[in-house]
Amino acid sequence: MTQIVLGENEGIESALRRFKRQVSKAGILADVKRQRFFETPQDKEKRKALARRRKHRFH
Repeated sequence: MTQIVLGENEGIESALRRFKRQVSKAGILADVKRQRFFETPQDKEKRKALARRRKHRFH
């Protein structure tokens, strides 16, 4: 779960921006979009293999 703590003199705009950045970083929206439709086991394995290749390439 993503949560932010507002600073003493922090505006709502900057807090909302930080929240959106954390949600994006955590991949929450991507996960929701992915779970919107049924995914066959074959498609699931393809997605995971692609993620492994991407992770390996950038590390």
